[in-house]
Amino acid sequence: MMDHVSAFFGFLAGYILPYVVVLSLLVFVHELGHYLAGRWSGIRIVAFSIGFGPELAGFTDKHGTRWKLSAVPLGGYVRFYGDADAASLSDGDELAVMTPEQRAQTLAGAALWKRAVTVAAGPIANFIAAIAIFAVMFGTQGKPVADPVVAEVKPDSAAYEAGVQPGDLLVALDGSHIETFDDVVRYISMRPEIPVVVTVRRNGGEIALDMVPRRTVTTDRFGNKMEVGQIGIVTNQQSGNFRIVELTPVEAVGEGVLQTWHIVTGTFDYLSNLIAGRMNADQLGGPVRVVQASGQMASLGIVALVNLAAVLSVSLGLLNLMPVPVLDGGHLVLYALEAIRGKPVGQNAQEIAFRIGLVMILSLMVFATWNDISRLIG
Repeated sequence: MMDHVSAFFGFLAGYILPYVVVLSLLVFVHELGHYLAGRWSGIRIVAFSIGFGPELAGFTDKHGTRWKLSAVPLGGYVRFYGDADAASLSDGDELAVMTPEQRAQTLAGAALWKRAVTVAAGPIANFIAAIAIFAVMFGTQGKPVADPVVAEVKPDSAAYEAGVQPGDLLVALDGSHIETFDDVVRYISMRPEIPVVVTVRRNGGEIALDMVPRRTVTTDRFGNKMEVGQIGIVTNQQSGNFRIVELTPVEAVGEGVLQTWHIVTGTFDYLSNLIAGRMNADQLGGPVRVVQASGQMASLGIVALVNLAAVLSVSLGLLNLMPVPVLDGGHLVLYALEAIRGKPVGQNAQEIAFRIGLVMILSLMVFATWNDISRLIG
């Protein structure tokens, strides 16, 4: 009995707690973006919640905003004055009886550009948070670097068949200059079964080699599997000259921006590969995988967990920018239509769009959760 109790509390401390802490902080940053932009725009905020469902604890500030921690740690919301729900769908009946002064304090009654800024501020806050985290990590720990020099070519690989040799220095991929071995891994991993031109420097001259990265299933130290493109080259300490490069604060911020951009482009590369059938949809993860990843990174230390938080912050920002009603991106699409039409989209049309969007999001969550469960029991 005691073993089961210990295992239960170990699971809570090792997996659930890191997940709740990381997700709650990221949701707080996201919603704080909405809150600050809304306050700046003169919009009254009724509630600021971390989590959904019943309130566990909270307080009301001097501006009348209810700050609360809710029972279901799967997100959060800022509810503006005049909203019918947490998705910021306007309450038409309430708006109809408001005075002009009251209506001016609602999201629906604000100028179009103020509404757009308020909605976009959430995802933007997530991107800024990720950049800040990466910048601090690069600034305090430096940047690990390895030269793109080949130490070994695996037999029967794409690189072997193309004629790559040990000692070759990779200088360009599809004509774009590269500087580190990480540049090679990042570019190739997102191009399974897509022809790539690899330019190598050998004996003082440059040779352009055509090859097709092979779709390969890799396994990390925790047993997690991932599909990537590989050409079959390896570097090592002697060939790659592994080192840590110290960065100035400005350089660290630049690397933070670049790292965030890599996550964004990598996400779109994965989606394009998914649509083209070059990768499987089973790599889409949901809450269960986030819980698992949080626990795994926490076991490696605070640095790994903070790095995961930065990655998840970018993912949260991108997810909310999807042009799906209910999400921030869906609101921005409606605002764009309003700007084109010269008048807001009708209330009934908005309600229908939001219902469709909710079904889409719930379906995606169910699919992602099914992937998570299938991976755990598979």
